[in-house]
Amino acid sequence: MTATPVATPLLTATDVTIERGGRGLVSGLSLQVMPGEIWQVEGVNGSGKTSLLRVLSGLSRYGYDGQVERAVPLLYLGHRSAVKPLLSPLENLRLHPGGEGDHTDSDIERALAAVGLAGFEDNLAGTLSAGQQRRINLARLYLSPCPLWILDEPFTAIDREGVLALEQRFAQHAQAGGAIVCTSHQPLNVQASVSRLSLDRERAA
Repeated sequence: MTATPVATPLLTATDVTIERGGRGLVSGLSLQVMPGEIWQVEGVNGSGKTSLLRVLSGLSRYGYDGQVERAVPLLYLGHRSAVKPLLSPLENLRLHPGGEGDHTDSDIERALAAVGLAGFEDNLAGTLSAGQQRRINLARLYLSPCPLWILDEPFTAIDREGVLALEQRFAQHAQAGGAIVCTSHQPLNVQASVSRLSLDRERAA
């Protein structure tokens, strides 16, 4: 009888403690993210959600203790739009399509269409609304081959239709064996299991 392969965690955090400005945000947090999982990090403003995501993604090298291991490449999207205003959506994604891989203009145009930006490919990003600029960044979710996504407030400035499309994309990614760690002020309504990590409880513990 052939043994069932044991899945390898895509991300493991062990005894992570984070301090900012002498204030403790996270204390002794341990987390294991497996393929197919979606984790929603919850907490009030200032509870350390963004700081935790930056530690998990490897962007913060100081101000924390503990160990973080990432077994696969990851895509990190911060809560800001992170687009260059003097470039078009097509140019923004052509020059920095998630930081990995080569994408054709057709690939990028399909990704922009998926986030509701069909017809805006060649407009200067600076002339678009905050929500449209946010969508340029989110188009990377349709381009990146990374198994692990770490997303800080991905629904910011996105209308209900856009939220529904993103939730569907999250479910597709998880069903394909990917994993997501994200923050959001609203509950995720996806066709996949969502685990919740409350930093409010973590600080109170």
